[in-house]
Amino acid sequence: MTSLRRTIAAFAGATLLFGSLAACSSERSDDASDGGSAAAGDTTIGIAMPTKSLERWNNDGTHLQELLQDEGYKTSLQYADNKVDQQITQIQNMINDGADVLVIASIDGTALGPVLQTAADADIPVIAYDRLINDTENVDYYATFDNELVGTLQGQFIEEQLGLKDGEGPFNLEPFAGSPDDNNAKFFFKGAWDVLSPYVESGQLVVPSGKAPATVDDWTTIGIQGWESAKAQSEMENRLNSFYADKKVDVVLSPNDSLALGIEQALDGAGYTEADWPLITGQDADQANTKNMLAGKQSMTVWKDTRTLGDQVAKMVTDIVNGDTPETNDDETYDNGVKVVPSYLLPPQVVTADTVQEMLVDSGFYSAADLGL
Repeated sequence: MTSLRRTIAAFAGATLLFGSLAACSSERSDDASDGGSAAAGDTTIGIAMPTKSLERWNNDGTHLQELLQDEGYKTSLQYADNKVDQQITQIQNMINDGADVLVIASIDGTALGPVLQTAADADIPVIAYDRLINDTENVDYYATFDNELVGTLQGQFIEEQLGLKDGEGPFNLEPFAGSPDDNNAKFFFKGAWDVLSPYVESGQLVVPSGKAPATVDDWTTIGIQGWESAKAQSEMENRLNSFYADKKVDVVLSPNDSLALGIEQALDGAGYTEADWPLITGQDADQANTKNMLAGKQSMTVWKDTRTLGDQVAKMVTDIVNGDTPETNDDETYDNGVKVVPSYLLPPQVVTADTVQEMLVDSGFYSAADLGL
């Protein structure tokens, strides 16, 4: 009996319809005469999300689950509390329970090789959701946003707001990076640092704490484990106490809103006011951070409309179930150390206080009441 995974590997990039997914992972039919489709109600999709502690993952998981259930699929949605072992156990349970497709937003992109081998042995295709899964051949597709562009937009915002191209400066910068075990974090930092590092080298941007990575590849030296707000707050407090007794921070490169929230709390605690509040970047358009933007405590966020990511992944799932090859638009960039994973990239967008209404409220992402408008 031909497995769906072998069908994907053999015909990736083609437009052939071959093989179909039946009720459980151990019983599949490759008879193309029936149109190559399966009854959605007999198909189970396992969804593994990293944590409920970040607002965006709650939104992502709920949205994707609703989309798939609306199509008639059974779903198993699990959150792993940012614990790698717990996520591995949850994925193993999904395999044991007969999941037909797995959608995984990994906690540690290097830790899932063994459990994904088990999935491959059961002929279960895998879609990596927003975070690339590394060091395994057993990931079939990847859907995400253009993560390097996220960082580029943050860097360009700082460049423009401070007038760096016009020679303005010097300004005191404190750079932060994301969780060292998140493959996306290096792309975020690279995009921003490629823009900002020339100004650090020229002296227009000064890093009083000394925490400016020597190269992009050293980004993990300033990474905040688990993207935790409390850890970012503690790190910012240490920098302020140790290096800013007689000076002020002018700009903070924060790769996402969770870190920005902790940084903003540290600045509040240190007595910063509207008059000396630094420029702060972010990502995800979390509700608390959007309110902070409206209050003048965060300068921007890079919005990745995760509804569109869920929409794309739901389409990929349906293509796989029906024996089609899912659409991708980048088959070169995302090398996981074993293979280049066919990927679909979505565009991120900059949001500021001036565009919150237009971009976040008018689009239905938030209601005006959600933001106190």
